[in-house]
Amino acid sequence: MTDVTETPAADELTALLTGAGVPAALTGAAQARFGPGAAGTLRGDPWRLLRLPRVTPAQADHFARAVLGDAARPDDPRRGAALVEHLLADAARRGHTVTPVADVVTELERARVADPRRAVEDALNEGEVLALTEEPEFDEEAFDEDADLPEPEETLGLTRWATAEEAAAEGFQRLTATAGPLLDKETVRALREGLAEDRSLALTAALGTGVSVWRGAPADVAATAAAVAGAAASAELRVAVAAPTAHAAALVPGEAVALHALLEPADAPGAAPGAVVFGRGEQRPFELDLLIVTDAAGLDVELAAVLVEACPDGCHLVLGAAPGAAPPAGPGRVLDDLEASQTVPVVELEAGTAAGPLETLVAAVRGGELVAVEAPEREVVIVPAASAGEAVHRAVQLVADSIPRALGVPAGDVQVVAPAGGGEAGAEALNRALKERLNPGPGRFGGFDEGDRVVTAVPLPFAAAGEPGLVTGGGPDGLVVEFAGGTATVPPALANRLRHGWAAPVALVRGAPRDAIVAVLGPEVPLSRPMVATAFGLAHRHLSVVQAAGPALARAVRETPGAARRTRLAGLVVQ
Repeated sequence: MTDVTETPAADELTALLTGAGVPAALTGAAQARFGPGAAGTLRGDPWRLLRLPRVTPAQADHFARAVLGDAARPDDPRRGAALVEHLLADAARRGHTVTPVADVVTELERARVADPRRAVEDALNEGEVLALTEEPEFDEEAFDEDADLPEPEETLGLTRWATAEEAAAEGFQRLTATAGPLLDKETVRALREGLAEDRSLALTAALGTGVSVWRGAPADVAATAAAVAGAAASAELRVAVAAPTAHAAALVPGEAVALHALLEPADAPGAAPGAVVFGRGEQRPFELDLLIVTDAAGLDVELAAVLVEACPDGCHLVLGAAPGAAPPAGPGRVLDDLEASQTVPVVELEAGTAAGPLETLVAAVRGGELVAVEAPEREVVIVPAASAGEAVHRAVQLVADSIPRALGVPAGDVQVVAPAGGGEAGAEALNRALKERLNPGPGRFGGFDEGDRVVTAVPLPFAAAGEPGLVTGGGPDGLVVEFAGGTATVPPALANRLRHGWAAPVALVRGAPRDAIVAVLGPEVPLSRPMVATAFGLAHRHLSVVQAAGPALARAVRETPGAARRTRLAGLVVQ
């Protein structure tokens, strides 16, 4: 198995990159990003290499010198425009959809761009960047006769995310404006009979308003979704419940489907290689009256835009999530922005059953407190570790031996999570150790072996990001992977969208809870209350916390609500 289709164009691209010292592993990404003419594109503008994942400005400069020789200069306009895009892409990876122009100019000056303002203009002309205006917020003093009114702030955003955020806002506005009561008052009153107050409010909001938000523990959101969907279906409404992954959908009471599958991924002529194009959208919307998404906190602005565009006029959309959940891995903070806009009802769901040790711990973390809980059945176990290396060793012990032996949970039902992929105790290091212990092999199928656990890092036509799977074979046609939604063959060109999946970053597997979770918190890693709550909340039966972060863990839960994100959705929805 190889990651690149062997063609003359691919050979030319490989020769160009490897001849300039660029790792051959980037050839597939370059071919997918720039198409058959990738080699010519990069010769004409070598700084476009910055559009590939994980390429740094220094590496792009090195490549430009190798391609252009003495003609590669720091003041080259192509370099300035590429750096603007790179800075905005880096901001997007941190969750921002827009960045102040002043911040971009400052970073360009540090990168020795002679005319930063000209670089911004060049980037705008390329079409990958949009200029946006952030209107100031006004307080009571702003309306005084002599008050100095704040000026609108100039911002920049990558076209992809800026247009998606605008589309999402327009979609939410449309659903709110076109919604009418789905059922008459007498029918709603009958359906509410016997429900607890919060569940009654959730049902009323779902049936009465175009967009509503439920906040509650994942189990309570899922149970309420099943109950409301059943009630709506009994009244002959067309209803669906969707979860982030097929794995999660299988755990929802009643009938549920993966959101990815509901949107109907389809092959589209002319689409970029490997791009996921959905069959459902504005031209072919869902045939639904009510759609409930059980864990919508992971929706970035692009997926949110796709979702709302697929909802027809008059359809009611419910977005559920845990309170204080971590924001999505991609740009935006859709649920938080919707709440901040005060344009949709938000229903708080109470716990449906008595809280056990796991529920007590997660609820305390969401409230900003790390507490010790009584766990007579070993529902929660804290495993101290003095270093990153020891944390990895303890995690392997837990997965391979302790949890299966003591709790009867098979190793295949144990998911290891870490705050990030890199680092000495990150997901990559953990996967290397876990593979060596649980399924050693040479990686004969494009780096994977039969029996390897994998997770989709970038959406595939047949699997959403975060979907776990098991490798069952491989060959020239690709890697055979068993997903919860069925077995699929991942072609060689898309194999780089998979990662080993014994361990994964919290942000990636947030939509795939497991019976047992091993949360590895290494020393000197970025921690926040939402990330810790999300990691702990993935466990259904058992949570082991490999604690090598020391006092930083309690401090993060107490003091770190998560990094702020610069977004526009809240303001756009109310315009």
